[in-house]
Amino acid sequence: MSGRLDSHAVRGRRASARACFRSMSANDNAVAEHADPFVERAVAALRTDPAKRWTVAGLARVAGLSRAPFARRFREATGTSPRRWLIAHRLELARQQLAAGEPTLSEIADAVGYASEFAFSKAFTRVVGIPPGVYRRMTRTTPGAFRAAA
Repeated sequence: MSGRLDSHAVRGRRASARACFRSMSANDNAVAEHADPFVERAVAALRTDPAKRWTVAGLARVAGLSRAPFARRFREATGTSPRRWLIAHRLELARQQLAAGEPTLSEIADAVGYASEFAFSKAFTRVVGIPPGVYRRMTRTTPGAFRAAA
């Protein structure tokens, strides 16, 4: 029974990450224009250095808040947690680099904050639904075809 609940929870987290990624793919300015200035500071830091090993506590310090109020305000402003927002942002940056076709998967993984090509590939596949190499080939053969679906 608990295995069944766990698989439902995993599917829910994956669906949430995919939804966040899709919303960011459609509009990279996922923070509303009327967003909280504290959240805007944190988002600016995430965009400036997406590869950094961010924690909620570290982002809260950048924003000038304690951890719990920051996490609550971030969710209210963006509709998701800081961690999920960062994952979606990193994968959106990776998607853009893959479509450009220049860097290797290892270089992309490093640039967007993954410790290894394997970790990057696993995260990309989990959220986007296909491996990054396949995504790169698809965007090269039919530019824009997959972006609408992502």
